[in-house]
Amino acid sequence: MLVHTGQHYDERMSDRFFAQLGIPQPEINLGIGSRTASAQTGEMLARLAEVIEAAGPDLVIVRGDTNSTLAGALAAKQLLLPLAHIEGGMRSYDRTMPEEINRVVADHISDIALVTDTAARERLAAEGIHAHVHVCGDVMYDVFLRAREHALAQLGEDLRALIAEPYDLLTLHRAENTDDRERLRALVAGFANAPRRVVFPVHPRTAARLREFELALPQCVTPIEPLGYLDIVALECRAHGIFTDSGGVQREAYFAEVPCVTLRDTTEWTNTVAAGWNRLVGANTAAIASALRVEATRPLTHPPLFGTGDAAERIVAALETAETERIVVAAHATRAARGYTTPSVGRAGSRTTTDASIR
Repeated sequence: MLVHTGQHYDERMSDRFFAQLGIPQPEINLGIGSRTASAQTGEMLARLAEVIEAAGPDLVIVRGDTNSTLAGALAAKQLLLPLAHIEGGMRSYDRTMPEEINRVVADHISDIALVTDTAARERLAAEGIHAHVHVCGDVMYDVFLRAREHALAQLGEDLRALIAEPYDLLTLHRAENTDDRERLRALVAGFANAPRRVVFPVHPRTAARLREFELALPQCVTPIEPLGYLDIVALECRAHGIFTDSGGVQREAYFAEVPCVTLRDTTEWTNTVAAGWNRLVGANTAAIASALRVEATRPLTHPPLFGTGDAAERIVAALETAETERIVVAAHATRAARGYTTPSVGRAGSRTTTDASIR
């Protein structure tokens, strides 16, 4: 069963991904939408608990570090169900990031960690998590490889014309960047004298803050509407450089073998920094301007940090082991002892997956 919480509710940021990636429509869409993090997570927790309890799954799977991840993880464990966390072990070590709190909590209450690389496994081990950790690679790399094959071919004429000349790609949406007037001003100022066109798909929250703070974009920055997944992949692959505060786009820059400049002070994707393909500049206007002027250089090596494109198969294999079956059987016994109704072990369709946007 696939459950969509509605955390990402704008059609351009949600529905389009299902259509473009051929993902089946979720059996349940909670449609929770925008509200404060606490209110959103609380509503998700209550609603997901009802859905999960009614479905009676053997196992609940959450991915990533969104509020949906946290709510799904808490709902599963409060119902004494086994929990698997895809993309476990990622750390920015910045507890001011909501995502950092979400991923840490999800990791420490999960029964099974499905991690992208050995560095993530080592981070979990350092926090005392040793059992049931599987290195699987990154499912987003699987998706990227599939999308890249036809992303450019489906690109509309307007976008084709926009990227006909060299350009840098900018994405900016994180609350710590957009909701702080001076920080947003400093970020925008960094692009004032860009040597190339800067193509900027503007997130709805960023657009609202630019209007609220009366900040004008430099002439060299071309704002466009938010893009679907295939369009953004096409632009990433053709970009001279990528400037972003998105964790997902940092990874996609690495997938596309395009140098990335991260507009944050920390990142959970430290492996891309260590490999030389990513650099952190925060909201430093001068550092952004310098990164734009410096000719983007591609390191000589591009190690397979995110697997080999078969993460989905590795995750399925990890979930079909005798070890996972023992976890499920033990959870059923505990639930039965506490008076819960439990399904037959191993019945078909007995996994429940929850994610905010299936990105």
